[in-house]
Amino acid sequence: MRTVTTATALAVLLSSAALTAAPAFADTSKALPVKSAGDVVADGTHHKVFVSDPANGKIVVTDYSGTVVKQLTSLPGVTDLALSSDSDTLYAAVPRSGAIVAFDTVTGTETARWSVGPNPVYLTVMDGRLWFGYGDAGSGGNIGSVDLTDPEHKISLALDTETSWFSAPMLSGAAGVLVAGMPEQSPSEMAVYDASSGTLTRTAYGSVEGSGLKELAVTPDGKDVVVANSYPYYQGVYKTADLTADGQYPANAYPDAVDIAPDGSVAAGISGSYEPDVYVFKPGSHTSVREYDFPSTSTGGNADLLAAGALAWAPDGSRLFAVTSNEDGAYRLRVLDAPTKAATVVKVDAPADATRAHKLTVKGKVTSKVALPAGARLTVTRTDLDSPKGEALPSVTAKADGTFSFTDTPPAGGRVTYTVASAGDADHAAGSGSDSVTVSRAKPALTVGNNGKVYAYGKDVKFTAHLGTTYKNRTVELWADPFGSDKPNKLVKSGKVDSSGNLSVTLELKRDTKVTAKFAGDSRYQPRSATSTAGARVSVSTSVSGHYKAKNAWGHTYYFFHKNKNPMFTTKMPYYPHRAQRFDFQVYYQGKWYPGDSQYFALGTDGRSRVQVTGNHAEDVGWRFRTRSDYINGSSGDTVNSTTYGAWKYFTFTG
Repeated sequence: MRTVTTATALAVLLSSAALTAAPAFADTSKALPVKSAGDVVADGTHHKVFVSDPANGKIVVTDYSGTVVKQLTSLPGVTDLALSSDSDTLYAAVPRSGAIVAFDTVTGTETARWSVGPNPVYLTVMDGRLWFGYGDAGSGGNIGSVDLTDPEHKISLALDTETSWFSAPMLSGAAGVLVAGMPEQSPSEMAVYDASSGTLTRTAYGSVEGSGLKELAVTPDGKDVVVANSYPYYQGVYKTADLTADGQYPANAYPDAVDIAPDGSVAAGISGSYEPDVYVFKPGSHTSVREYDFPSTSTGGNADLLAAGALAWAPDGSRLFAVTSNEDGAYRLRVLDAPTKAATVVKVDAPADATRAHKLTVKGKVTSKVALPAGARLTVTRTDLDSPKGEALPSVTAKADGTFSFTDTPPAGGRVTYTVASAGDADHAAGSGSDSVTVSRAKPALTVGNNGKVYAYGKDVKFTAHLGTTYKNRTVELWADPFGSDKPNKLVKSGKVDSSGNLSVTLELKRDTKVTAKFAGDSRYQPRSATSTAGARVSVSTSVSGHYKAKNAWGHTYYFFHKNKNPMFTTKMPYYPHRAQRFDFQVYYQGKWYPGDSQYFALGTDGRSRVQVTGNHAEDVGWRFRTRSDYINGSSGDTVNSTTYGAWKYFTFTG
């Protein structure tokens, strides 16, 4: 209970008054559950990819899309992988076990395990034998083999009797020619052997240009070996006959991978943050036909890098598989489709904006590293609000320099996208590009009634939205947002307007409320919204207690109090956090009411506020007083309702 004194009012009385286009490829990328990448091979018969993880001692098996289907575990330090000629068996070098392990490629079951000496690291299958490089650093390395045609799988060790390898040599072979090289050595030491008889006869030995050998691969005809050294910044080609230079595949810094497809296509990889990561060369050509620059998948934004030696061709050349890692230590298998087809880049240039139903011109250019055939036909598709799935337009022919242009009259407004595509051919991958134009739309009329009106607390008020002319869409949404953070903006009605363009909803107003009508637009009329804010007063009731009678006097109902009794005024209004009523107090003198100082009294959570009028009421006898309880928007502690004045309560004192 709060108090206010009559002296306040009397004192006042006595003192005063008053938005380019990018090539469209089908390449995919999926995460690998590995912490490292030792090797990757592709099984074209069963459409599987095998990735070794030395850090975890396992082999991850995926399908051709990169989806993991199996994991082969308990293979400490597993590195190089090789497939049998019929793709039925996968061979894995397991250095920490001093073994080579064979697996069934269909079931993943271990089918054989051969102890072959210390630290077997590198494998290659050729002419019915599994050749392997083994040995520890410092103790020396050598080359051995497993006879895959022998039912007993005879193992032969120390087959190189002429070369003193520092550790396990890296191997690659084809057409009876086996090539060995010492990883990371400077200069790069290499040897060539005739392995056609099942034994090794060294036919060439020496150093090749560069240092830091990462990988080597022998061409299918056995005539050349392609070397990925960290330096120089290309994959060098050397004749197996005498290790003399025989060309190069230009890449960039720092080469770390090379793989050769059965048809002779070469994939050359580098560890480079700012250049393409993989370069593809068709047989007989030393100019790349396709380049891949891997995007970032890391939190820091730095580009993903190709793992060393982590390139593998699908045997039919239809795909190239690459393992990459990012700065967060996450690995991915990237599946690159049609890698020997030159990328086709289509650039489309449409005007920034245009007027609906008026002609516009779209220009562009199609380019490729391999010249496109003359008169290449390009398909054109227009996508807009009326044709969200796209509508085919007449095709266009590229000129000899690859440029093209066409005109169109857009029937729909809004964002209109033109996509130009090349289907590709035997030498070119499919490619497409697009550009968008903002086409004008008319502005529809939209209004909501009752804006600025104020209603009694709890009044049912009908709000009507009116929508003017549109094209196809006649749907309007009505949203009600009562004032106050505890009441969310809410969709209260959605539907088509009637034949007069109206949609109505009736709301019970207990707070000031903003009503918004929303029209989503259509292909000829732009989106639009309109608002109306209507006020809601509070309900105010005040009861009087402590009087000894109430009667009509001086034109009002007066409450009469004995001079020794303090009047009590109990006010009730809707509760809201921190809400207070303003208690107005006035005194009548010589035909005019004079205000005292108004005071604010907090409401209880029940919405009630009790104020007792105290003072020396013997001095108040004969004076006429009145009080009123008000809600003042902003001053009463909140702004969720419109200012509301309660009814005056009149009283006086008697002796």
